[in-house]
Amino acid sequence: MSEQPGEPSKAPESDSLLPIDEHVEEGQDAEGRKVRHRGVYLLPNLFTTANLFAGFFSIVSAMNGKYEVAAIAIFVAMLLDGLDGRVARMTNTQSAFGAEYDSLSDMVAFGLAPALLAYKWALSGLGNVGLTVSFIYAACAALRLARFNTQIGKVTSSAWPVLRLPGWWRAWFGR
Repeated sequence: MSEQPGEPSKAPESDSLLPIDEHVEEGQDAEGRKVRHRGVYLLPNLFTTANLFAGFFSIVSAMNGKYEVAAIAIFVAMLLDGLDGRVARMTNTQSAFGAEYDSLSDMVAFGLAPALLAYKWALSGLGNVGLTVSFIYAACAALRLARFNTQIGKVTSSAWPVLRLPGWWRAWFGR
C-alpha cells in the first residue's frame, strides 16, 4: 500500500522454494554469553513429521472404520515420538521450534486421534454423551500439552507430575 503508482513491487529478499523460514534462537553458552543458533533442524523434525502423519493416518483410518489400523498408527506415532527427542538430544539440535512442533504433533497423534478412534469405535452409540467424553479427552490432552509447554526450562522432565500422553494412551486402551 505504500508503493507509489508505477513502481514495480519488489519481492522480499528471503523468498525461498522451501516452506520453512530460517529460524533464529537465542540461548546461552556454558559461560553465560548470548549465542544465536540459526536454522530449523531437519533430522529431528522429520521424526516429528512422521509422528504427525501417523496421527493423521490414524484419524483417517478411524473415520473409514479401520479401527485396528488406527490403533496401530497411534502405536507407531508413540514410537516416533520417543525417537524425535532422542535424536534432537543426540545431535544437539534441540530448539524451541522443535518443542512446539512436537507438541502440535502430539496433540494430533495422542489427543485427537485416540479421541476420534474411541468415539467411532465405541462411543458413537451413546450420542452426545459419547461425543462429550471424546471431546473431554481431547481437551485434557490440549490442556496438558499447554501446561507442559509453559514449564519447558522451568521443570525437569523427571519432575513432571503428569503421565505423558503416550502413557495415557497405553493406560486407556492398552488392556
